[in-house]
Amino acid sequence: MKTFKILLLAIFPLLFFSCSEDKMDEINRERNEALEMSTQSMLPDVILKSAFEATGTDLAWYASVYIEQSAGTWAQSYDQDKRVGQTDATLMNNLWNGIYDNLNTLKDIIGKTEPDGAEPDAMFARGVAQILTAYNLAILTDSWGEIPWEEALQGAAILQPKYDNQSTIYPKIQQLLSDAITTLSDVTSRSVAEDYIYGGSAEAWITAAWSLKARYAMRLSNVDTDAASDALTFLADGFGSAADNLVFAAYEETASGENPWYQFYFDRSHLSVSQTLYDLMNARNDPRIAVFVEQIDGAYAPAPSGAATQTQGGLYSTSLLTVNGRTAPAPLMTYHELLFIEAEARFRTAPASTAAWQNALADAIAATFEYHGLDAAAAATYFTDEVLPLLTPGNELKEILTQKYIGLFEHEAIEVYNDYRRVPSFLTLNNPNNATTGFVWRYPYPTSEESANSANIPDVNVFSDKVWWAGGTEKAN
Repeated sequence: MKTFKILLLAIFPLLFFSCSEDKMDEINRERNEALEMSTQSMLPDVILKSAFEATGTDLAWYASVYIEQSAGTWAQSYDQDKRVGQTDATLMNNLWNGIYDNLNTLKDIIGKTEPDGAEPDAMFARGVAQILTAYNLAILTDSWGEIPWEEALQGAAILQPKYDNQSTIYPKIQQLLSDAITTLSDVTSRSVAEDYIYGGSAEAWITAAWSLKARYAMRLSNVDTDAASDALTFLADGFGSAADNLVFAAYEETASGENPWYQFYFDRSHLSVSQTLYDLMNARNDPRIAVFVEQIDGAYAPAPSGAATQTQGGLYSTSLLTVNGRTAPAPLMTYHELLFIEAEARFRTAPASTAAWQNALADAIAATFEYHGLDAAAAATYFTDEVLPLLTPGNELKEILTQKYIGLFEHEAIEVYNDYRRVPSFLTLNNPNNATTGFVWRYPYPTSEESANSANIPDVNVFSDKVWWAGGTEKAN
């Protein structure tokens, strides 16, 4: 008995110490700072950033100036119009890193929803993540051409990822969208507050995936003879009306929650409506001028691209879509864009079937009128009186893409920039600096890559080297 008491006395302090250590660990644990975020928490952030950063800021603002929907009339945008500093590695550094941050978050969501992941049943989040991965990846490769992908997002395991050619990335974009359609096909739609776009509708996201597949198929019209027919196949399951639009419509009337185009206008007033856009619309007696273009002292005053006086407002007309668009939705893809794709695809596959592609074009124009608050009757009159006479032999594709150029003003400027690079013959640009310095065919690689991955960066000239689908030669190793 004496031996037992001594043994108990020896063990008791150890037990007390052990229990105290466990309790202290429990007490000291930070309960409000999770070590792992759920997909439900990650999804709204990456949806917002895809709409705000990838779609609504620098790439779109610069694209609008390059293709002369806007003219840069102040500060950096003025320099851009003059082609000053367009090879600077700092130009898109933050944007590049922001999109890769999006892709990293999306990779985490997809990883968590693998069969052996932390949330194998979160198939809705997985499907949306696959779509947004395709979307962000396409933004990157369309803007820069060759980019790191297969070896990217590996952390310390691969600090200097190799660059992949665009021709190898585009099949992966299509595969991601196909995978998303399969994933979401087994998901029951439900209300998901974290889904800022479709509120948890798996069916709506599937429709968006098919529409994006049509967009990215048509992007390859110069390098794939099946591009137009593939686009028609995909769009058959795409948007059926403007109600299906892939748009972020959750901006607020606050300084931190407003549409980035409005924020850019309100804070800096860098952009004015370009003379190029205005002249195309004015020549067609386009009633959308009154919706698109501000008047100065009772008259329209567009700015000449590359030759404007530097001014921070008051001299040239600004875009009413931006002035009145504090909470305007950010379009990732719209029904009217899909209809323009259909018109082009039907013309490319069967130009003699005039009713098919002309009806699609008329529908696309009507959809843009309605998107901006004008009625279908006005669109029908415009098509009959102004557009139809321009659809003469040899001019059909040019007018289809011109109408798309007008209809996608201005928040969809990225797609117009892509169209011009793909089919430059449809539009006559008037910036004199295109002849002296050059048109900007792609964006310069950023500072972060120059400092951390310089050995792998392809040697490109932004004024002469086109991306692969625009007819350029690929340069990745």
